[in-house]
Amino acid sequence: MSWLWTILIGLIVGVIARFLKPGDDSMGWIMTIVLGIGGSLLATFVGQSMGWYMAGETAGWIASVIGAIVLLLIYGLIRKRT
Repeated sequence: MSWLWTILIGLIVGVIARFLKPGDDSMGWIMTIVLGIGGSLLATFVGQSMGWYMAGETAGWIASVIGAIVLLLIYGLIRKRT
């Protein structure tokens, strides 16, 4: 059940990251949401396995947004090269 919550939170995080990330992206909402879910999953896995925070803490939200922004930046760099 915790993975389901992580995915649902990832949907919200993707939208937040899209608004916080500087620059103009030409990707659609679906790709933004997918990258938000990926960032949320990545931040949840890394943060909890490293012991930085526990499930349900505010730090998890912050880490998820940062993870999603990082994935958005990486996606933007890859997309510019092609």
